[in-house]
Amino acid sequence: MTARGAAGRCPPTTWLGSWLLLACLLVSWSAAEKMPSKHCSHIITNSHLMILQSLIDSQMQTSCQIAFEFVDQDQLNDPVCYLKKAFLLVQDIMEDTLRFKDNTPNANFILKLQELSLQLKSCFTKDHEEHDKACVRTFYETPLQLLEKIKNVFNETRNLLNENWNVFSKNCSESFAKCSSQGHERQHVGLSDPQLPGFVFHLLVPSIILVLLAVGGLLFYRRRWRSHREPQTVDSPMEQSEGSPLTQDEDRQVELPV
Repeated sequence: MTARGAAGRCPPTTWLGSWLLLACLLVSWSAAEKMPSKHCSHIITNSHLMILQSLIDSQMQTSCQIAFEFVDQDQLNDPVCYLKKAFLLVQDIMEDTLRFKDNTPNANFILKLQELSLQLKSCFTKDHEEHDKACVRTFYETPLQLLEKIKNVFNETRNLLNENWNVFSKNCSESFAKCSSQGHERQHVGLSDPQLPGFVFHLLVPSIILVLLAVGGLLFYRRRWRSHREPQTVDSPMEQSEGSPLTQDEDRQVELPV
């Protein structure tokens, strides 16, 4: 074999080593993508929380309520797993529920928060795909209450990341599996349910009307019954006085000649 030919070919072991090195690099790069990094503790800043507070302050105070899906804290009391689930739901809420007119300050604020959520996505390991609706139910709250809830999620997430930047690598599959599969179908029953006052109104009004009709009918019946009895009770003594022996004797005495 000539020197040129030797220089033009690589031994099979060299190619095999290169492929193994490339595979190891790809695996490590993929794992690094999925695992959180130290920069997670600095992603959420004070300016992001100020943006959320500006959204809250600019909301009109109203009793009108909107429906949205969120974590049921009664079913999921683990703070880390609660925030992992809440983070995903906040992304959906910002995309589907919190809508403002384009090119307005609030619309721009939402865009910045959506960018923040994309950056935070690498700080959360994925263990929710098999239980995407577990520990979730429908809430009925005002827009102000919803924004307060979102601000609390970002604020608590920031606090936990500052304590431990790798905190959300915790596997919450077991916690999610413990939640009832029907948790997302249960609707919020209580004072926050906008349908409850209407339901009570429609239930109480017919009942009150029926009671009033029954009382009115009873009073009318008793009045008529009394009106029929009163002439009989009044006439009977007169009839007895007219037809009594004493009265007839007095009449006879009057007719006797003097």
